Amino acid sequence: MKPSPNAILVLMATSLLYRRATAFVPSIIKRGAATASTASLATSTGFTTTSGRCSQITPFVAVTCRAFGSTPVVSLGSTASSEEATEAASASSLYPFKEIEAKWQAYWDENNTFQTPERNPDKKKKYVLDMFPYPSGAGLHVGHPEGYTASDAMARYWRMKGYDVLHPMGWDSFGLPAEQYAINTGAQPADTTAKNIATFKRQLKMLGFSYDWDREIATTDINYVKWTQWIFLQLYKKGLAEQSYVSVNWCPALGTVLANEEVINGLSERGDHPVERLPLRQWVLKITDYADRLEAGLEGLDWPAGTMTSQQQWIGKSEGCNADFMVDGSDDGDKISVFTTRADTLMGVTYVTLAPEHPLVSKVTTDEQRQQVEEYVTATSSRSDLDRTSSKEKTGVFTGGYAIHPLSGEKVPIWVGDYVLGSYGTGAVMAVPAHDERDFEFALKYGLDVKRVVKPLDEKLDKDENEPFTDEGVLFNSGDFDGLSTKEAKKTISQKLQGLEKGGPQTTYKLRDWVFSRQRYWGEPIPIYFPVEFPEGVDPEKADPKADDCEHTIRYDKPIPVDEADLPLELPLMDNFQPGNDPSGCLARAKDWRYFQKDGKWFARETNTMPQWAGSCWYYFRYADPKNSEAAFSSKADEDWMPVDLYIGGSEHAVLHLLYARFWHQVLYDLGFTKHPEPFQKLVHQGMILGIDGEKMSKSRGNVINPDDVVDEQGADALRLYEMFMGPLEAVKPWQTSQVAGVSRFQTKLYNVVKTAAANDVKTMSDETARLLHKTMKKVTEDMDAMSFNTAISAMMVLTNHLQSLKDKVPREAAEKLALMVSPIAPHLGEECWNILGHKESLAYEPWVEYVKELCIDSTIKMGVQVNGKVRGEIEIAKDADQETAMAEAMKQSKIEAQLEGKQVKKIIYVPGRILNIVAK
Repeated sequence: MKPSPNAILVLMATSLLYRRATAFVPSIIKRGAATASTASLATSTGFTTTSGRCSQITPFVAVTCRAFGSTPVVSLGSTASSEEATEAASASSLYPFKEIEAKWQAYWDENNTFQTPERNPDKKKKYVLDMFPYPSGAGLHVGHPEGYTASDAMARYWRMKGYDVLHPMGWDSFGLPAEQYAINTGAQPADTTAKNIATFKRQLKMLGFSYDWDREIATTDINYVKWTQWIFLQLYKKGLAEQSYVSVNWCPALGTVLANEEVINGLSERGDHPVERLPLRQWVLKITDYADRLEAGLEGLDWPAGTMTSQQQWIGKSEGCNADFMVDGSDDGDKISVFTTRADTLMGVTYVTLAPEHPLVSKVTTDEQRQQVEEYVTATSSRSDLDRTSSKEKTGVFTGGYAIHPLSGEKVPIWVGDYVLGSYGTGAVMAVPAHDERDFEFALKYGLDVKRVVKPLDEKLDKDENEPFTDEGVLFNSGDFDGLSTKEAKKTISQKLQGLEKGGPQTTYKLRDWVFSRQRYWGEPIPIYFPVEFPEGVDPEKADPKADDCEHTIRYDKPIPVDEADLPLELPLMDNFQPGNDPSGCLARAKDWRYFQKDGKWFARETNTMPQWAGSCWYYFRYADPKNSEAAFSSKADEDWMPVDLYIGGSEHAVLHLLYARFWHQVLYDLGFTKHPEPFQKLVHQGMILGIDGEKMSKSRGNVINPDDVVDEQGADALRLYEMFMGPLEAVKPWQTSQVAGVSRFQTKLYNVVKTAAANDVKTMSDETARLLHKTMKKVTEDMDAMSFNTAISAMMVLTNHLQSLKDKVPREAAEKLALMVSPIAPHLGEECWNILGHKESLAYEPWVEYVKELCIDSTIKMGVQVNGKVRGEIEIAKDADQETAMAEAMKQSKIEAQLEGKQVKKIIYVPGRILNIVAK
């Protein structure tokens, strides 16, 4: 009977899965033998075909192969019928996951199994680190354990490979979300944070992660705060922390500064409150001093290419030159400095544009234009930088003033425009509308001059003069520079400006200095204080700045660092820590904490706090030495464990966290506190697990899956196995709760295979089983090294199916190797199987499996036989069999013999190990 189209599609998908997941099995699909191989796979996985349709799959279902790049994602089904489930249960014991997981978690705790060892100089080390979580009130959802499971599998694997392993966990527990949650619930942030940490820790322990809990830290622990403040002081002493008046997005209603991404059309993203652009006193970390180092340090790191590119783009190194345009008529010698990467177009400048916040806007504006300019500046000030740069429509106003071209001496008009940012570059741009699309659109809109100064090298390619020419070319209309190529002109014009002291070669960066202040309560206090002065004639010893009617001045221009011996500087306990409309922050209301006397003088503490990023900039160091009361970490701890060998976390941290942490690390390196120039050697981003609706999991969408429910119904190992089997670790994958049952049935099957082996104690092993075992050990080892967990699990599934088919003849050795291989991903299952086989100690430090290379090579192969290009049969021969042998085996088959009856063989096409095609007429 001709199979239906649906059956053909299922068989094709099955064939693809078979090739990817079991390429190491002797019955690998070969060209011309798809039918036989598919039938073989159907037998091994539980596929059966009836009347051209594919039946339910038992014990696990490979329903679809959905491509992520070139790697299929295998989805598991749970559609086994009740009859099949009953039959399976009667033939074997169900896996008692609740009892077994509780048993081994208690064992690990009681025996401190995963305590970090003292470093053995004769061993190599692996520092395996997760990006530590922010402990929210909602707890974990099933997307969170994906990265933790991957890192835990590698930590367990490397312990078995003989490495000293450091695998810690802690909590990024400061920050605005924790404070807002406490405000909403009417509790103290310290209390809600402790409660949330307890929930997270319970969930992580429930999943059997092999963390060394003796090294647990939280950024809110006062002993941790002490050393975060200490590092800030090192930055301050090195001149990398300073105060600056920075134009920020201030939201009075929320009482805090907002990031550009949090402001939409002049309103806060949360609450739609008005946002103002105000210059506020802020602490700033001079990360720009390390721009070159941060870019150069990426070389040699094993990071995702996309993350490397993101960091490079964020740093945004540009080679070009500065040009100074003197302000026409200025008595003070005012000049407008601009940066350009296209110095070759300098002679085509027809106007200059200033950012609305540029300090010269008011000075260059004429009386006739002042009202219009001021109204425009006011309207623009409410918009965020992101809003201004992302808007397609660029607007501006003529100031009435003019600037002098540095080379031609011509006057060019000065405009103010919203597309120029005061926080980027010099806050001014030279406009060359003939060679820049943005400048061209602006010039057309406002009727400004367009002057072409660069043309294509091949004039036949010259574009319409009504369009800007933005490519490189040759200069004309540029005086002494006519005829120079773009490359030559850039260098020549830069040198000319330098000789005239009107600019010159310059390297700039998109990277801005890090605004480090937050006007909120729940953060590390910045360990700085300032002198307090009183009006002349007031006795400081009798004055009290805490009193509302006490006139005084805080001298912010005279910052004093807290003495290191006086650290930590703790937060005061406040009943009301809600933000207010005072940019000094809510700590300004804690007057008993803010003001203090020392040596008869009054001082005021800094009331801004550090951002949440601070604690996560160095936590990996503290894990290596968490109990040290004398230092943030010792030189021995640095030498023993740094750098981090594997760092796993979400790609949303590709820039900020990773860039800030690298900055702090490089500073500590320069100060001699670490011997390692970079903190994270290998970085992996786990892919996002979406909700069942294909959307990002969130409470608002109602698609969050709680791991507690999955563990209660299927077990922790089932959750771990499923998340590692869904597809490549880096891929985005949709969650399907119903499919967890598939891996649950796999672990039940493996459990029963091991019980059978223990009961019968079979010492011998067939050649077929030995070869499959060693191929599986090779495959799983290679996949673990590559973190290809999905294909490692597939390999173990195939081996388990084979061992099950042996019934009571399961070799003990094969069962032991299988228990060891499955344990990094399903540790409770692995431990229990190891115990069933008679071992009394944990397998956590048992040597990893070793395969024999010779047994991984097939002595024979199966190969399709074609007659006139069509598959007519299959033979099994030695890999290196000659043509005569292959033909002799083929002619033994009645189907082949029938096809050749009455015909003369004209040609034989034989490629050893690949194809035998008999051409006959």
